[in-house]
Amino acid sequence: MKKVNPSTSRRYLYAIIDASQAGKWGNIGINGALVTTITKGPVAAVVSGIAAKRVRPERANLASHNGVIKLLMQESTILPVAFGTIADRHQAVEFLLSKNSALLVEQLDSLRGKVEMGLRVRFDVPNIYEYIVSTHRDLRDARDTAYGGPQEPMRGTKIELGGQFDRLLTAERETHTATVLPVLNAHCVEIKPNPPRNNLEVMNLACLVKREDLKAFEDAVLAAAGQFDNNFAFDFNGPWAPHNFVHIELNIKSSHVSRR
Repeated sequence: MKKVNPSTSRRYLYAIIDASQAGKWGNIGINGALVTTITKGPVAAVVSGIAAKRVRPERANLASHNGVIKLLMQESTILPVAFGTIADRHQAVEFLLSKNSALLVEQLDSLRGKVEMGLRVRFDVPNIYEYIVSTHRDLRDARDTAYGGPQEPMRGTKIELGGQFDRLLTAERETHTATVLPVLNAHCVEIKPNPPRNNLEVMNLACLVKREDLKAFEDAVLAAAGQFDNNFAFDFNGPWAPHNFVHIELNIKSSHVSRR
């Protein structure tokens, strides 16, 4: 693998950490570059040199980025930076840190000793439409009426059936999420529901958890799962860097960090 010249002016950013955790982590960065830190005041940016102006989200690059994040979070509180963030020069990173140090320290303090856990719950059924039909008589009767005649139902009827299905699926998700959240709340600092990725997904929760509460969180997930039948599957994952709980946005071009 071609190594990046350490004198390359551009810097690829992985994360923001406390200045006390500054160091070097070897040639594990994008394109095998040396991962090190740029420190300014109480904070530091974890960076590597890079020649390109842009980085493609290819598997090798994503693996290098995520590998650095995974290593850092084992030993530090981190603010992960979005993939592909590149500063034109070393001094731009220093200026960003200096200009926004108070807000960066505030964010680090809010995440100190905490990690992100994910919980996905999905319908474990062969056909989600047939499952919703079988568990909701109104939709079943409407479907049977629409398709019970000798002719194919009209397009408007099909659209109405689809809308009824969507409303019932949304209501199911809300009901099941309302069952799970109270069980998890006592063991999470914050929970962020993310949009379901497909019709089979019931909920997709990002949970901010104190490291010392990880076992209690896992037990709570199992307790929540115990309230559901075999038509549902629970999958929790992590710990991860707290991507969903970094409430700032970094603009390297303008050297500005804003709340979001």
